[in-house]
Amino acid sequence: MPGGASLFIIAIIALIIFGPKKLPEFGRAAGQTLREFKNATNGMMNEHDENDKKAIEKKEQ
Repeated sequence: MPGGASLFIIAIIALIIFGPKKLPEFGRAAGQTLREFKNATNGMMNEHDENDKKAIEKKEQ
């Protein structure tokens, strides 16, 4: 895991390369991507749990 100084240097380099106007756009895009990934994984987990419940109910009958 990079330390605080390394993250600071990476942020400065990104600011120089992309400029101050593009960085917020990249941040928003990264946030949306992470949110969609989280929702997809939660959906898969919920579906898996529902399938387990149905299997248990069938065994009980």
